[in-house]
Formats: sequence, structure tokens, C-alpha cells
Amino acid sequence: MSDPLMSKSQFKVWFLIPLIVFLGLIVMFFARLGKDTNVVFDNALNRPVPEFNLPLLSDPDIKVTNADLPKTPFIINVWGSWCPTCYEEHPFFMELHQQQVPIVGVNYKDELDKAQEYLTNGGDPYVFSFRDFDGSFAIDLGLTGAPESFIVDTQGNIRQHIVGEISADNWQSRIKPCMDLLTEMGQKQAALDTPEITKQIAEVCK
Repeated sequence: MSDPLMSKSQFKVWFLIPLIVFLGLIVMFFARLGKDTNVVFDNALNRPVPEFNLPLLSDPDIKVTNADLPKTPFIINVWGSWCPTCYEEHPFFMELHQQQVPIVGVNYKDELDKAQEYLTNGGDPYVFSFRDFDGSFAIDLGLTGAPESFIVDTQGNIRQHIVGEISADNWQSRIKPCMDLLTEMGQKQAALDTPEITKQIAEVCK
């Protein structure tokens, strides 16, 4: 015969577990209030673009690698036709394309025909896009969701991580100053790994 006191104790324990989890979520929610959600994750910064050998979106029979990346500062943009915010971001990318800002697209976990249709209908702002169908490159890159973008210097190192869409506002306030500095350093052929330069880049590209 089961002990009634033991059954009541077990019931109280099982009742308290979801309550504790709920209270923990409430604490986390209030801790985030008033804070910038456009977080820059340090684990994506100051390291080379991960090695890749992946199919070109426009012609999957052709593979592209790191050797095909622009030699000037550029944006890596992770996007998908399934991503609503990518559609909001896309017109501004077309503006950047008109300004000759180099953007490399990473088509993330997408269907080939839908991804190609996305660019056919909305225009193609990318130097090229390659397919990351299983998401392995994006994981190596440090992706937390789409859209996300990464600013890369002339030596192929990631210097800025933008979570969410790129818009006219954060372009002017955060991203363009970073790219301008990286372009200036590249033109001077400055060593980008010295403590002084690294500190300057970190301050501008935060």
C-alpha cells in the first residue's frame, strides 16, 4: 500500500517544477527589458570566415570557396525565402548594390526554386549567393537566426556581427563607419592584427 504522505510530497514536487520554470522565465524577461536586442556576439568576431566549398545558388553545378570572396571589405548576409524579415531588408540591399557595396549572400536552409524566385522577383543585390542547405556553414559562422550579417575586412576576418535586418538607420550609425574604417586600413595596407588597430576596429565596429 502506498504511503499517502509520500504521494502528497511527490505531488507538491511535480507542482513546484513548472512554477519554478515559469518564475525563471519571468526573471529573464524583465532582465532584458530596456536592453538592445541587436546583440553583437563576440564569438563571431576577429576570426576568419569559415572555410567553405558550396554550390552557387544561380548554378548549383558550380562550387564557390573562400578564394572567390571579395578582396575589399564586404558584407556576408544570411537569408532565406522563408524569412519574413529578409523581405523587409531586401529593398535596402538593392540600394546598397546601387552604391556598389559588395554583399555575399548565404542562402540558408532554403529550397532552390524558391530562393531563385526570391532574387528574380526582388532583384539580386549580391556579388553571388551560395547554398547552405544543411546550415553547417552558418553554424560555423556563428549564426543565431536569419537575417544576420557579418562585416569582413580585407584579410578575411569577421569584424562586426549584425543580428536582424540591415536598415538605413543602423547602416549609417554602425555598419558604414565600420566598413569605411576597414576600407581605409586596407588601402593603407595596415596590419590589422596589432593591438592598437584591433582596439580601434573594435571601438568603431561595435
